[in-house]
Amino acid sequence: MTALRNAVVLVTGANGGLGRAFVADALQRGAAKVYASARTPRDDWNDPRIVPLTLDINSPESVAAAAEQAADTTVLINNAGILDGGLPTLSTPLDAMRSVFETNVFAQLSVIQTFAPVLARNDGSAVINVHSALSWLGVGPYSASKAAFWSFSNVLRVELLEQKTHLLGAHLGYTDTPMIAALDVPKEDPRDIVAAIFDGLEAGEHEVLADDTSRQVKQGLSGPLSALYPQLQTAS
Repeated sequence: MTALRNAVVLVTGANGGLGRAFVADALQRGAAKVYASARTPRDDWNDPRIVPLTLDINSPESVAAAAEQAADTTVLINNAGILDGGLPTLSTPLDAMRSVFETNVFAQLSVIQTFAPVLARNDGSAVINVHSALSWLGVGPYSASKAAFWSFSNVLRVELLEQKTHLLGAHLGYTDTPMIAALDVPKEDPRDIVAAIFDGLEAGEHEVLADDTSRQVKQGLSGPLSALYPQLQTAS
């Protein structure tokens, strides 16, 4: 189990709706310090426990500098990521899809690799990787990148055990954040999502399905493909 009380938490993508919820709930649960990181971090948090931190996850130099500055981190939350704007896989140039994978997969791995020695030095350490219900439901390059990151998390979870760092993978459906503000769909409250994730972390869980959507999609993996893709049934 990993307690948030007295933890030193680093949140990537802290300026966004989910990132702000991670920062607020970590403090609510007794975190001693929260590094609120972003490419252009906010400086108006108005809480001495919050340390704005410049971090561009796509820049190895920025990641290395952040790991040096935040060397007391005990809980790393990989929350930053990008959407693909609904790119169609068949007609989208590979370079455009590579940029999605660079941010949602390889940049995340860079952060984990760089911070792993930091976490190894700090007892009770943990990593939270923010995935998606779309990790299991193919709707374009974004979901493919999230599926790849989920698979890497399953590999990293075992490797990080050697240094006693716990890895939690968090899956969620559409959540009410600026990133998906333009989508006219039902959305979860980011505070509820983060509460479920932190509850899972403190309970020692390896994976959290933070809402009904992620639970339903995960359950659908055990059925025929037409359960997740009803268009296949129509086409047959």
